[in-house]
Amino acid sequence: MLCILFFAFQMFVLLPLPVSPELLTLKQSLGNGNNNNPSSFPPNFLFGTASSAYQYEGGYLSDGKGLNNWDVYTHRPGKVIDGSNGDVAVDHYHRYLEDIDLMESLGVNSYRFSISWARILPSKPLNDRIFDGRFGYVNVAGIDFYNNLIDALLLKGIKPFVTLTHIDLPQEIEDRYGSWLSPESQLDFAYFADICFKSFGDRVKYWVTFNEPNFQVKFGYREGTFPPSRCSFPFGNCTSGDSEKEPFIAAHNIILSHAAAVHIYRSKYEAKQGGSIGIVINGAWFEPISSSMADKLAAERAQCFTTNWFLDPIVFGIYPPEMQSILGSILPEFSKTEKEMLKKGLDFIGINHYSSYYVQDCMFTACEPGTRTSKTEGLWAQSYQKNGIPIGESTDVDWLYVYPGGMEKIITYVKKRFNNTPMIITENGYGEVTKANSTIEDSLQDVNRAKYMAGYLDSLSTAIRKGADVRGYFAWSLLDNFEWEYGFTRRFGLHHVDFKTLKRTPKFSATWYKNFIAESKIPDS
Repeated sequence: MLCILFFAFQMFVLLPLPVSPELLTLKQSLGNGNNNNPSSFPPNFLFGTASSAYQYEGGYLSDGKGLNNWDVYTHRPGKVIDGSNGDVAVDHYHRYLEDIDLMESLGVNSYRFSISWARILPSKPLNDRIFDGRFGYVNVAGIDFYNNLIDALLLKGIKPFVTLTHIDLPQEIEDRYGSWLSPESQLDFAYFADICFKSFGDRVKYWVTFNEPNFQVKFGYREGTFPPSRCSFPFGNCTSGDSEKEPFIAAHNIILSHAAAVHIYRSKYEAKQGGSIGIVINGAWFEPISSSMADKLAAERAQCFTTNWFLDPIVFGIYPPEMQSILGSILPEFSKTEKEMLKKGLDFIGINHYSSYYVQDCMFTACEPGTRTSKTEGLWAQSYQKNGIPIGESTDVDWLYVYPGGMEKIITYVKKRFNNTPMIITENGYGEVTKANSTIEDSLQDVNRAKYMAGYLDSLSTAIRKGADVRGYFAWSLLDNFEWEYGFTRRFGLHHVDFKTLKRTPKFSATWYKNFIAESKIPDS
């Protein structure tokens, strides 16, 4: 089997920090491959890093930006574990040129970022009336920022890979009609998408409508741990919401918002701009906990209630049969007109893959009460271990276990179900928890992150060699950043960020990734 784990042998010279004998042995284990043909990736394969507007930009209310849902949410006490927020984040808004230099030093050929909807379409009083974006108020300074970012990337030979919304949206949309719980959201999102296509599409060739809507509706409308914090007992402790119904309403409107944006792109911009458009799903791999048919069916239900929940309607125009059978009238229906609009619903599928889990049946087997054991979650239970043995090596992050084989398995699953629609790994990364007694040197010597990436990239290459049409890989993330409800306590970056001074410092994994890309010999398009 072609092994692509090992392209780091120059990194020991490049890394300036002292290295212990034990650590040096571990590093050398990443560089002992006898690989005559290191690149099994197709020509023009995208290697990049990923980010999102709220986690990176900062620039809170700068240059006419409006309030978004996360601006409001993180300013409420108790919502973020360390009491922090994204007002400054890593200040990418002011430091993007420095960050592009870091990308260039890695040798990446693409950068995935998202657009702050509230920066483009803020609410603003005008003649005693609130003008939201649908009525035409566009923030020129916001347009200028992204134009400058895109132009600076292209100047360095880095392709912009743009997500329209990465779970942030103008707070006004939430206040006015409940955002994704109302069909009105489809009109607002379509208007926003149109402005972005018109403003940036002459240079942007890769568009994503939504990032991880399957997690967005879960955390926002079932568990209530993301804005708008809607849920009901026993799923969470919120002041309002219905965990059994609202996730499906929100998902339905997101799917139709995606379809509306795609229709605009196809009808107005695609022929002239020549780009492609897709959606990004969080794609965990679910392994049956036993060989029983019940557990195998439960693992399939797990995929249907997470990944296929969004992809089936966009590709086939219907919800998964498993969801229809279990949910009945709880699940909204698509009209004939909507089904027609869903045709040609995407050009590629973005997959954010980090970890894998065991799945146990709860339809025919009694399960302990807990996550995903209810009817509206699909009647399956998730576990990190089987017979006391974890599915993979544990990490500092409680939900992240290292199981490289899950990468090939989820890609193969998506390949078979969706007729080998082109796929892009839009996020993959390794997290560490900041410890009270840890030093910057500890963070910089992130060999475990390099090992993680090596294993998952090897699994990815295996899937590609077996025929999967995968066209890119984006590491999460270029920088340590604001990690949602965990604030600044989780670090996923290839570069360490001092959150007081915002100084960026490359980690071992940055050098590893740089060498990996160089050895993969990615040709220019």
